[in-house]
Amino acid sequence: MNTDDGKTNPAGKCSDPSGERFPRHPTAVRITEVGPRDGFQAQPRVLPTATKVSIIEDLIQSGLTSIQITSFVHPGKMPQMADAEDLVCQVGKRPGVELNALVLNRRGLDRALAAGMRSLELSMSASDTHSRRNTGLSHSRVLAEMKEMILIARDAGVHVRAGVQCAFGCAFEGPLSEASISGLAAEMLAAGAQTLALADTAGLASPVSVAHRLGGILPVIGNTPLGLHFHDTRGLGLVNLKTALAFGVDRFDSSLGGMGGCPFIPGAAGNIATEDTLNLLASLDIETGVDMDAVAACTLRLEEAYQAVFPGRMHRVISNRAG
Repeated sequence: MNTDDGKTNPAGKCSDPSGERFPRHPTAVRITEVGPRDGFQAQPRVLPTATKVSIIEDLIQSGLTSIQITSFVHPGKMPQMADAEDLVCQVGKRPGVELNALVLNRRGLDRALAAGMRSLELSMSASDTHSRRNTGLSHSRVLAEMKEMILIARDAGVHVRAGVQCAFGCAFEGPLSEASISGLAAEMLAAGAQTLALADTAGLASPVSVAHRLGGILPVIGNTPLGLHFHDTRGLGLVNLKTALAFGVDRFDSSLGGMGGCPFIPGAAGNIATEDTLNLLASLDIETGVDMDAVAACTLRLEEAYQAVFPGRMHRVISNRAG
């Protein structure tokens, strides 16, 4: 990348307008694609399993090495995910790719282990109100079950990512205390979770709240890998990601085309779009190893399949450029 003075920065040395490198930005970021779970579950139409498998295969070919492919939840409440076992069987094992599934309760864990999953996100809400709406159980009840589930999964040799929902505020309760978020994360890590993910489930995060939350939790979790899961309800998703980069965060969830949204929060929008995220990171000279055009091709296929227009931008830019 050429600077105004004609000198070339080393790879990954992104400069701000003053010519100095952004001080703590990582040189590489790992993207976890959550569209096959968070995105598909938000659509009213149920895709055939074969179509899901084809999309996942194409996402792997794009260079993605971490994909959340499904969730083991009640098929009556979430028919879009009713084929979880069949999907896992048909996708199979992919060397070099972490295929993850979301689990919310013990029944889901038992199903996931029986299906042969080797990586799971065990997720719960930091908000009691959201927990009751999402699972029908109180926060304290879910936490007790979640710690037991982490132990069971670890004993089975499964990699566990602990997910904290509503980590940047609850649509029903408003802001949640630093102590409640950090305390929940600490309990899940103490139970054996190997990585942590903070989710902005309601899309309430702002650059200020992201900086505040990271400033509080990073000293608590030490060297534990941290991922962030931003929804774009208020259009601040990528700004929040940019803020997190300055704290050295190098793992983010995204969804092709910006699909997604929590069905239990009115008005909740989808995740930050994978293509838009890749475009931002490329503009900062941050490596991802993912082909943005290949992801966009998957999004365009899904728009046609669902007869829908997704909120992301770059897949349309790429489509117009190709046309």
